[in-house]
Amino acid sequence: MKYGFVVFTILLCCILATAGVGPANTPVKDPTPFEQALIASEKAFIEAEKKGDVDYFKRTFTEDFAEVSYDGQLYDRQEALGDLSEGGSELTPYNFKVLPIAADSALVTYDAILRVPAAEDQGPPPRYQHISAVWVKQAEQWKMKFRQMTPTHWGDW
Repeated sequence: MKYGFVVFTILLCCILATAGVGPANTPVKDPTPFEQALIASEKAFIEAEKKGDVDYFKRTFTEDFAEVSYDGQLYDRQEALGDLSEGGSELTPYNFKVLPIAADSALVTYDAILRVPAAEDQGPPPRYQHISAVWVKQAEQWKMKFRQMTPTHWGDW
């Protein structure tokens, strides 16, 4: 009986000690105006991508724009314009983060669910992607300098 009481006391102490441990309920902070502007720029890009809005891309890409697409290939500005002009892709973004690089540049990262039509000779790309884009401010306008898509879930090729 003595040992039962000791075990019970130790278990009770362990339970009470760990009751307060766990994910902290930290309040979600509102995005700053800087972060809001960049998230809005990225969301506008996503909408233009759905429509294949080449005029938007021409206005938004820097002259030295480069992209690593979901196929792992590096594309320059002209190749990206040709690829994005087709439209039809559907991207559902979530979990945006903005990492300032300087007053006039930032890295925007987020996760996304990607749906694109299957190509004639291959299936669709991995559905879950992590996307990173470098934005720079030129003449008071945010422009995309670089973009990379990275598969985050390999089981759904």
